[in-house]
Amino acid sequence: MAFLVTPSPVTLTGRLVELRPLDRSHIEGLIEAVQEDDLWKTSWYTSVPAPDGVAAEVERRIGLIEKGEMVPFTAFDASGRILGLTSYYDIVADVPRLHIGFTWNRPSAHGTGTNAESKLLLLRHAFETLGVFRVGLTTQWVNFQSRAAIERLGAKQDGVMRAVSRYRNGALRDSVEYSIIEPEWPAVRANLEARLARRR
Repeated sequence: MAFLVTPSPVTLTGRLVELRPLDRSHIEGLIEAVQEDDLWKTSWYTSVPAPDGVAAEVERRIGLIEKGEMVPFTAFDASGRILGLTSYYDIVADVPRLHIGFTWNRPSAHGTGTNAESKLLLLRHAFETLGVFRVGLTTQWVNFQSRAAIERLGAKQDGVMRAVSRYRNGALRDSVEYSIIEPEWPAVRANLEARLARRR
C-alpha cells in the first residue's frame, strides 16, 4: 500500500477558512494570534508557543517538511487574518496513514466554525486525494475542549497512553488517541458538512 499522492504543501480553501502552506512570512501574524488573550499562557498543556518562540516553532515545522515528516498549514479566516496552525504528521506510507494535530487557533476563532471546516478540509484531502486509510488525532487527557471537539467529529477513541512525555512545566502527560478510518469517512464528512451548513 502507498499514498495515491505523496503528502506535500498545498492550499486547502473553504468558505470560512483557508489553510495555506506554512511560510516564514506568517510569523508576525502568528505572534499576534498567540498574544490574543495571552493564549500562550492559558494553554500550558498545548503546543502553543510563547511570542518569542513562534519563529523557532515555524523553523522547526519547516525543517520537518524537508524531512517528509510533517506538512504544516497556517489557518486564515475569510478576511485574511491568521488564526493559527495545524499539521499533518506521523506520515506512514505503507498503511497509509497520518495524524492531524499540533493545532491551535486564536481565542476569538473558537466557536466560529473555522476549526470544524479546517478539519473537513484536512480530512477530505487526506481520504479523497492522498488516499489514506487511517487518520489519527492525539490530544492530552487534560485538554477536555480538544477531546470534545475530536469526539464531535465522529472519531473513535483508541486508548489512553499514560505518562508518555512531559509538559513544559515538568508534569507527566497522558495522551488520548483517536482515529477515523476510511470506511467511517462518509459518515464523518456528512456530519461535518451538516454542522457547517447550519452556519450559512
